[in-house]
Amino acid sequence: MTAISRSKKLVVQLAVLVLIALGTSFALEIVDPQQAQAQSNVRPPANAVTSPVGGTVPGASSGNQSDSEMWRAVRKGIKGTVSIPDKKAGQLVQSEGDAWRAVKNGPIAKWGVIGLGGMVALLVLFYLIRGKITVDHGMSGRTMTRFADMERMGHWLLAVSFIVLAITGLNITYGKYFLLPVLGKAGFATIAGAGKWLHNYVAFAFMAGLVMILVMWIKENFPNKYDLEWLAKGGGMFVKGVHPPSKKFNAGQKILFWLVIWGGLGLSLTGIALLFPFQFGFPTGMEPIQQMQFATTWHAIIALVMTIVVIAHIYIGTVGMEGAYDAMGSGEVDENWAKEHHSVWAKEKAKSRGGRKSKAVPAE
Repeated sequence: MTAISRSKKLVVQLAVLVLIALGTSFALEIVDPQQAQAQSNVRPPANAVTSPVGGTVPGASSGNQSDSEMWRAVRKGIKGTVSIPDKKAGQLVQSEGDAWRAVKNGPIAKWGVIGLGGMVALLVLFYLIRGKITVDHGMSGRTMTRFADMERMGHWLLAVSFIVLAITGLNITYGKYFLLPVLGKAGFATIAGAGKWLHNYVAFAFMAGLVMILVMWIKENFPNKYDLEWLAKGGGMFVKGVHPPSKKFNAGQKILFWLVIWGGLGLSLTGIALLFPFQFGFPTGMEPIQQMQFATTWHAIIALVMTIVVIAHIYIGTVGMEGAYDAMGSGEVDENWAKEHHSVWAKEKAKSRGGRKSKAVPAE
């Protein structure tokens, strides 16, 4: 037999086998379609409960659960297993995200605007009624050192970085309402992208400034016997000629100091968690996505509260009080200003200075 004859014979045999297989499958479909569908190379264990309807899914595509039961389980956060590294993908729906979004875009955004606008309005009203707080005895022309160069460096590092963070952070929350309609999508995208970059990196300067002022000023910011009197008299800011005694920092400045320290710590911890998501597992007892939602929520609340308070601090340190800016501007304050606003500190400073003369301010 030649090679060509053998090849033809092999082709014919294969064709016959294919026809037999197709005929057998067709016959099974006609005799018992359900039994044909149930054919599989995988066999269930001996004690497995077999399908009561011949291998098909009970209840069609919904199984033997109703749609409402299935989606209720999904909405409650039922989890499956995944083979990819991101295990969070095993949860189809994270319903807490709805609550987080509602709180962030609802009460936080709403009360943030009320707080910021309310503080500005209150300061304008205070200025119209009280006016600028002046030095009752006038400037003496002699100054004394209130803050050294390193102290002012720490203050300005913290202050400038906080202002940058506040502006870029407010843009994250409110930019789409106020800037987007003005700048358009392309312009707002550029501003928002640059703001995000600044927010991420300037945060480390803020943390450095926070550590600096904590180390330099913590010993001067514990309560003392003068603080209650200062608080009782409102710091003398509401009545002209009233000057309660205080040391280097009065009760109001101490409250601000501790608010900045604890608030800054909260901002730093939540900010680090957001900069490096899903890395720390804090707070415990929460799912990873819930931890990020927790960090975002508290970061926004703390930042808004601190911004509202710092607006008042900026007002008092600039246009609100005569001579106050000099303390952080040049570090030198007028003697009469020191005696009226920090009398105990001024006396201690004069005593430690001994017979040395004060610095005279050149006449303009």
